[in-house]
Amino acid sequence: MPLLNSNYNPPFLFKNGHLSTIYAGLVRKVPGLDQQRERIILADGDFLDLDWSYPNNPTDKVVILLHGLEGNAQRAYMKGSAKAFVTAGYDVCAVNFRGCSGTSNIAYRSYHSGATEDLIEILNHILSSDKYSKCYLKGFSLGGNLILKYLGEGNSVPHQIKGAVAISAPCQLADSLTQLLTLKNIAYAKRFKKNLIQKLRAKQELFPEMISDSDIENIITLKDFDDIYTSKAHGFADAMDYYKQCSSLQFLPSLNIPALIINAQNDSFLGEACYPFEEAKYSEHVYLEVPKYGGHVGFYGHENVTYAERRAVDFFAGL
Repeated sequence: MPLLNSNYNPPFLFKNGHLSTIYAGLVRKVPGLDQQRERIILADGDFLDLDWSYPNNPTDKVVILLHGLEGNAQRAYMKGSAKAFVTAGYDVCAVNFRGCSGTSNIAYRSYHSGATEDLIEILNHILSSDKYSKCYLKGFSLGGNLILKYLGEGNSVPHQIKGAVAISAPCQLADSLTQLLTLKNIAYAKRFKKNLIQKLRAKQELFPEMISDSDIENIITLKDFDDIYTSKAHGFADAMDYYKQCSSLQFLPSLNIPALIINAQNDSFLGEACYPFEEAKYSEHVYLEVPKYGGHVGFYGHENVTYAERRAVDFFAGL
């Protein structure tokens, strides 16, 4: 019954969920991390860019980091996590999803919350040698949902994978989308939509026969984007079919390696269905921690190391 108590108690200002979210996303800086880029070619001819960081001494442990919607490996939450793990003696591979590394991907498809086929190719690439005997997965928001789905949907999980951490994971995607469409999240939704449409216009230049100006003009909300592009480009009937098939909640009972989910109570992106209390209660492998504070991928911490970064290092060390 891995329902965990949380002792996270940030300074007063960071008890505000929106402030915690905004500080982590727009203000926080993480200096002093070296990243070395590797490009891998996928089976469909597209590519992914991986940004690697290494400790001073060789290691047989690697952590793979997956970012959230419209993120990349240079976001503070990715660099902060990478730095924490490097300091703890792990190699770190920070993944940039398709089209998120600063260069547009070449396929019409992109990335989404359930694209576990790309994670499988990344794992096959990294674990094809004998360098790593222990591999750990950590994902943020969309990336957290993707990891949980991967672990529970029936894949042949490599024996090197010992554990996973999901931060601010929207385990029920439709529920999270409903929250993003509310007034409290209008600023975040507008920012996401602006970035997504900018990328879609670039995609339109490469595939003018696939997306029209009127299609783009009809994108008023994030759900519209998923109806018009995400679902169609990735083989789903519509947005709701995409959310239904890719929500990790349904796959949690099938997890057979330890997975820690940290979802803050004051995360404005998550509705009630995104907190898998029942699944954790009856699972030997799903560990759920629901701090009162933290916002969405926030969790402010002293010395520029967030609470979630410390918890992930400690969780993996204990496995």
